[in-house]
Amino acid sequence: MAERPPGHVRQAWEEKDGAAPAPSSGPKPDEVCKVQLLRADLCCSTLAVPTEEDNTLDIIRAFLRSRPKQEAQKLRFLASICTVCSTTSVDSTVWDMLYFCQLEVVETIEVLLQEEPAGHQGIMVQQQAMLAITSMSRAGLLLQEKKSSLLYACFCSIFHLPPQEDTQGPDASLYSKTLATMDSMLQVLVRSAGTLGIVELQNILQLLLPFTNSQLAVVQERAMARIARLANFITTYSLPQVCPCFAQATVLRHQCSKTHQFVMLGKLVGHLTLCCTCKDKGTRHEAAEALYHLHTFVLQQRSRWPWLHDTGQLQLQEGWQATQPWQLLQTSHTGKIFLMFTKYLQPSDGADIILMAIKSLRAPSAYSISLAAHMVDVLVADHAFQPGQVLNIMWAIYRSLPSVRAVVALKSLDRALLVLMGKHPSEVVASLLQCSPMCTHVAVAMWRAMMSEPQAAEKVLRELLSILMNQSLRKTSTSTKDNPRILSLAAARTINEILLQSICLWQVEAIFPQLFLALLFQVSFTTELTLQEVHIFWREHQQDLLTPIRSAVQSMRMLLCSMGFESQVLAIEAQGGWDTLLSSQTHLMEVRIIAREMMKTPSPLCSTIFCHLAELLSVEDPTWEMVAMVFFIEMLNCTNLSEELDRALEIFPMYLQSQCLGMPSLVLRAILRLTERPDTERKALVLLPYVMEQLQGADSDASAAALPVLGNMLRLLEGKTLSLTALALADKLRPLFDDELDTARELSIRLFQITMGLVVGTEKKNMRKKVWDSLLPLLFHLHDQDKSVAKASQEALRSAGQFLKWGQLAQLAETAQAWRICECLLARKRSRAKDYLCQSQTYLQSPQEPLRQEAVRFIGRAGRRLIRPLPDAAPRGQPSPGNCAARRAGWRGPQCLVGSLTCCVPPGLIGRDVDEHKKVEYIREILQGTSKDTSPLVSSLATQTVLILGRGRLKSRFNLPRLSLQMPRAWMRSHSVPSEDSAQAETKEEPQP
Repeated sequence: MAERPPGHVRQAWEEKDGAAPAPSSGPKPDEVCKVQLLRADLCCSTLAVPTEEDNTLDIIRAFLRSRPKQEAQKLRFLASICTVCSTTSVDSTVWDMLYFCQLEVVETIEVLLQEEPAGHQGIMVQQQAMLAITSMSRAGLLLQEKKSSLLYACFCSIFHLPPQEDTQGPDASLYSKTLATMDSMLQVLVRSAGTLGIVELQNILQLLLPFTNSQLAVVQERAMARIARLANFITTYSLPQVCPCFAQATVLRHQCSKTHQFVMLGKLVGHLTLCCTCKDKGTRHEAAEALYHLHTFVLQQRSRWPWLHDTGQLQLQEGWQATQPWQLLQTSHTGKIFLMFTKYLQPSDGADIILMAIKSLRAPSAYSISLAAHMVDVLVADHAFQPGQVLNIMWAIYRSLPSVRAVVALKSLDRALLVLMGKHPSEVVASLLQCSPMCTHVAVAMWRAMMSEPQAAEKVLRELLSILMNQSLRKTSTSTKDNPRILSLAAARTINEILLQSICLWQVEAIFPQLFLALLFQVSFTTELTLQEVHIFWREHQQDLLTPIRSAVQSMRMLLCSMGFESQVLAIEAQGGWDTLLSSQTHLMEVRIIAREMMKTPSPLCSTIFCHLAELLSVEDPTWEMVAMVFFIEMLNCTNLSEELDRALEIFPMYLQSQCLGMPSLVLRAILRLTERPDTERKALVLLPYVMEQLQGADSDASAAALPVLGNMLRLLEGKTLSLTALALADKLRPLFDDELDTARELSIRLFQITMGLVVGTEKKNMRKKVWDSLLPLLFHLHDQDKSVAKASQEALRSAGQFLKWGQLAQLAETAQAWRICECLLARKRSRAKDYLCQSQTYLQSPQEPLRQEAVRFIGRAGRRLIRPLPDAAPRGQPSPGNCAARRAGWRGPQCLVGSLTCCVPPGLIGRDVDEHKKVEYIREILQGTSKDTSPLVSSLATQTVLILGRGRLKSRFNLPRLSLQMPRAWMRSHSVPSEDSAQAETKEEPQP
C-alpha cells in the first residue's frame, strides 16, 4: 500500500494521554479546491467540453438516440450533462428539458459504467460519469430509485481497477484522482438529500459493506477506505436531522421517525470491528480509521442529548480511552475498542452484530475467530432480545454449527445458548424446534448445550412440556413458524432424542406424570393431523418410515423405559396396545389399556397422575379432554378414592354439559360405576340433578347412559325425596319412549314403570295424570320392532292398570291384546278422545312402520265411534248430502272449518252433533295425508279408513234403540270394575282435558 501522506487522520490516535480526540476533518478547503480544479481540467482540456456555440442539449439528445461507441463522444456526452446541470440554476427551461429525459440519461450513464473495461482505457469515462452523477445530484435531477443501481455500477467498475502498486507515473495519479472523485460524489449525494441525508448515508454504506467481504484485497481496501472517508465526513458535516437517540442503549419515553435514526450503527460497528482483524493490512488500517471517526460521531451526537449534564467531561474521558487501543491494532486491543461501542448499542444493533459474529466463527474465517467469539459472549450477556431476534440468532447458530471447528468458537456458542435459555426460555425452545422439527444431530448438540446445567435443563423440559400441551386446533398454518400443532410434534420427537442421550434424567423424573400424560395426549392428537401437516413434519425423514404418530408412540415408550417401567411397556405390548394406539378408531381402547397398566405402578405415582388429570380437566380443552377423561375414568377403579373422588365429583358436572361428541356418555358410565360401589354410591347422589338433565338433551347415547344411573340413584333415596324425584323423573321419561335408540326406549319405559311404584302421598294424584298420558304411547309400543321394547311396554301397561286400579287394563295387558286395549281406552274415557287423537298423530310420522299402522288403526277406531251407517241415504243416482257433490247439486247446509278443511254439515245435526261431525272430518283430513305414506301397507290402510269414515253418519245421541243397547253394557261394566263409590272417586281424581 502506498505510504500515507503527512497529516493523515490516523495521527489523531497518537495524541497525548488525557487529550480529547481531535476531530478529523474532511477535505480541507484547499483539498476541495483541488478537486474542483481537477474537474475543471477534465472538463476544459482533457474531455473536450463543448464550446459555447455547441448546443449541449442537442449533444445529449443525439447521444441518447445513436449511442455511439467512441470514447470521445462518450466523454462529450458526459461533459454536456455537467454543463447543462451547472446552467439549470439560472435557466429553468434547460432544467425542465433535462428533467423529462432524466431517466434515459441515468440509464445511459449506468450502461456506460458497465461497458467500460477495468483499466486505464476506461478510467476517463468512469471518472467523467461520476462527475455527471455529482452534477445531476446537485441539480436535483438524479432519480432516487436509480441511485442504488448507479452507485453499484460505479463501485464495481472503480473498485476492480488494477492495484495502485501496479501503476506508475500519470496512471497512478489518475487512479488516486478517480477515488477522490468518488469520495466527492458520495459526499454530494449525502448533502443533496437534505433532510433525508442520514437515509442516503445508510443506503451508501449498505452498498459498500458487501465489497469489504470481497476475495480481492484491493477491493476490500478501496471499499473500506470509502467508508472511512464517509465516517470522517459526517464528523464535520452537520446532520441536524439525525436523532441522537441511536447513541443511547436505553431511551425512555422517546420516539422518532425511522428516517431520523442511524439504524446501521450496530451492523457498521460489528463489521468494522471484524475487519480490523482481517489479513490485508490496508483494510485493517482503513477499518480502524473508520471506527475512530464513527466513535467521534457518536460522541458528538451524545453531546446533543439533553439528559446528559456532564457531556464535556464524558467526551474527554471516552476520548482518552479511545486513544489507547487503536495504536497497535492487535486483536486484544480490538476487543477493547468493541467494548467502548457496546454501551451505545441498542438490542436491535446487538442482534445484528451477533449474527455477523456467529457467521465469522465458521472455518475458514477471514477474521479473528477469537474476536468473533468475544463479541458473541459480550452481546448475548448484555442485551435482551425480541422473539424475532432470538429466532434469527438460533437459526444462525443452527446453520453455522456444522462448519465451526475452533474450540473457542464452540465454547462461545455453548455459552450463548445457555445465556439465551436463561433470558428467553420460551423463545429459544420454540425457535430451535422450528429450526429442526425432526431433531437432527446439529439440533441434538444444541439441546445438549442448553441442558448442560440442571437449572437450564429444567427450563428446557418445562418449555417442551408446555408446547406439547399447546396442541391448538385453531391453528392450521402450513409453516412450522407459527403452527403449534407442528411444534408439538417436534417437541415429542425432541424428548425422545433427549432421553436417548441419557441426560437430565433427574429433571425428567421430577415431571414424569405431566410429561407422560402430555405424550399420551400427543399420540391421540397426532391421529387427527391433516396430510399437509404430516408432510411438513415428515418430509425430511420419509426414508426412515418415522411417521408423526409413530414418533409420538416411540417417545412415550422411551419415557416409560427411562423411568424404569419396562414391565408396563411389555404388558401393553402383549395386549397389542402399541399397535392399537396407532389407529384413530381404536386409540381410545389403547388408552384404557395403558391406564390399567399404569395403575399397577406405586400408589404415590398413581395418586399424582390422578391429581394432575383432575387439574387438567378442570379447564375444558377439546384437543385432549376426551383422552384425559378416558384415562381418568379408568383410574376411578382404584380402591382408595377418599380424596380423589371429591375432585371427580367436582369435574363431572362440567363435562356432562360438554359439546364434545361422546363425552356425556363417557362420564355417565363412570358415574354408573360409582353408584354400583358401596363406598361411593351415596356420594354420587350429588350428581342426580345433572344426570336428570341428560334426559332432555338431543344425545340419545347420553340419555340411554343416564337411565341406569338414575335407576341406581332412586334405589338410594328414601321418603319424601324419593317420591318427589320419581314424580319429576316421570315427566322427563315420557319423551324417551319414542327415542330413536332402542336401548333408550326400553330403559325409559322400564324406569317409568318403577317410578309408578315409588310415588306416595299427595304426589300420587299428579302421577295418575302422567300415567294416563303414557297409556297410548305404551299401547303403540306393543308393536315396536324391538322385542325388548315391546315386552317392556306390555309390563308397563300392566303396572299402569294396577296403579290406576283398572283391572280390565291390567288383564288385557297381561295377554297383550292391543286392539281390545284400544277399544277399552276409547270406551273408558271419552273425554280423553281429543288427547288420544293428538298423541296418535305424532306416531303417523314415526320411523317404524308398525307404529304408523297402529296409529292409523287407532285414529280409525276413534272416528268410527262417532258414526254409523246412514239410513236415509239418497237413492242411487242422487247425490249424498254429506259430500261435496251434494253441495254442487244444490244442497245447502251449515258450513264449518276444521283445520284447513271446509266441510258441509248435514241438516238435522245441531249442538254437539255438529262438533262431532267436525271431528270426523278432521280425522279424515289427517288420514288423507297419511294415504301418501311411503309404506304401501300404511297408505292403503289410511285410504280404506278414510272411505269407511265417509260412508257413515254421526250417531244420534238421544234415541231409544241406542239406550236399550247401552243399558246392558253399563250393567256389565259395573260388575267388571271396582265398586261404584271407588269409580266415582276415581272419576273425580282424573283431571278433565
